Amino acid sequence: MDMPFHPGELEIQERAGVREQVADFGGRAIRTFMPDQHREFFALLPWLLVGSVDADGQPQASVLWGTPGFAHSPERDLLRVDALAEADDPLRANLRDGAQLGLLGLELPTRRRNRLNGVVEGMDAGGFGIRARQSFGNCPKYIQSRHWRFNPRTAGPSTSGTGADVRWLELATRSDTLFIASRYAGENGGVDISHRGGPPGFLQLADGQLWLPDYSGNNLFNTLGNLMLEPRCALLFIDFARGDLLHLEAIARIHWPRDETPIWSTGAQRMLSLQPGIWQLRRSRLPLEFSQLQYSPFLPSMN
Repeated sequence: MDMPFHPGELEIQERAGVREQVADFGGRAIRTFMPDQHREFFALLPWLLVGSVDADGQPQASVLWGTPGFAHSPERDLLRVDALAEADDPLRANLRDGAQLGLLGLELPTRRRNRLNGVVEGMDAGGFGIRARQSFGNCPKYIQSRHWRFNPRTAGPSTSGTGADVRWLELATRSDTLFIASRYAGENGGVDISHRGGPPGFLQLADGQLWLPDYSGNNLFNTLGNLMLEPRCALLFIDFARGDLLHLEAIARIHWPRDETPIWSTGAQRMLSLQPGIWQLRRSRLPLEFSQLQYSPFLPSMN
């Protein structure tokens, strides 16, 4: 792949002073197929984080799950996912042949993560395939290690609304992990879903907006590059104790160190302000139980 980055990613890389540094790396690390270790990795996972886009171009963030092996790779540029979204999952209406998806495979006990962005094909009653367009690994920074086991749950109710709401704020502002879906519709674009981690409560509310620190990472700036050109995004929060899933649409703005902001988190290189939009809280859905929490050694306030 000669040039895997789109104009938004290149602009953020330039402003951060890393464009030349990542140019060669991006061309080598971002592939149109999965190396064997990635193919084997996906088959070990009990879940996949999924970014999609609705009919209006609004990104959505979701999670699918199954017995390890439910995601498997019959070809090096194809991942088969034997799972479908539940009826009230925002992903349900977006999942169809030809749709663009962003997948994130995350192995919490080891902090390994790999990304696969591509196009849906071969959808049937049992699942779908995704044909690779971009495949690459991510660094393990800021991932909280958790061990898992299956814990079947009785699905609870789904509630929804718009804007900041006490029904979901407590979950969001105590979280140490979230996932953000974004997209760019032009050349070298697509849908991304990325992990964000920090100290408990690293996402804060001020002036009616959520403030998310952007710490140092791999400098590819896939998410920030998307948001530079398309500020609509979606967040997914998981209550690791109860299995609750919070889907939250938002409008993002990138803030740099010289910008005036009501909040600037320790260790942040940039801040994202997120204006909450439509939300949906799905109670007791993720059938996984997590234990043995170990915070990332890279968290700014825990060094």
